[in-house]
Amino acid sequence: MQHTIYLGLGTNLGDRLGNFDHALRALPPQVVVTDRSPIYETPPWGYLNQPSFLNQAVKAETDLAPADLITFLKRLERELGRVPGLKNGPRLIDLDLLFYDDLCLDLPDLTIPHPRIEGRGFILTPLADLAPDLRHPVLGKTIAELLAESDTTGIKPFIPENSGTL
Repeated sequence: MQHTIYLGLGTNLGDRLGNFDHALRALPPQVVVTDRSPIYETPPWGYLNQPSFLNQAVKAETDLAPADLITFLKRLERELGRVPGLKNGPRLIDLDLLFYDDLCLDLPDLTIPHPRIEGRGFILTPLADLAPDLRHPVLGKTIAELLAESDTTGIKPFIPENSGTL
């Protein structure tokens, strides 16, 4: 059975665009991306003494059960070069499971929807591009409503240096 999921991608080390490209290419066949948000450059959150992040949201489909999906995503992060480090610190790639259908799940190693969406503009800004009317099943608010209540200071669309845009 196909399940609709939303993932948040983040990176602030190395070739940031390349990190996204590698991650998106490694998702199939377990996760099939059906839509992607624009990429945003965002200031660090939590631990501030680090480079800016790139963040993107993707809508995808999967046959994997939630626990199998999170195991797959965490294994993929390691295969792509992520190493354990400082909480909210620099990272090569971050693959967060934000939503899985309209499922609410609270296990020791997995909470769905992602428990730290509220108030985090770096997650909500790209997610609102894909699903502004998606309703958070616990908070009862749409992604657009949650974004309107969030601090988006310093979040801007990412324009690659070689894009030719002035």
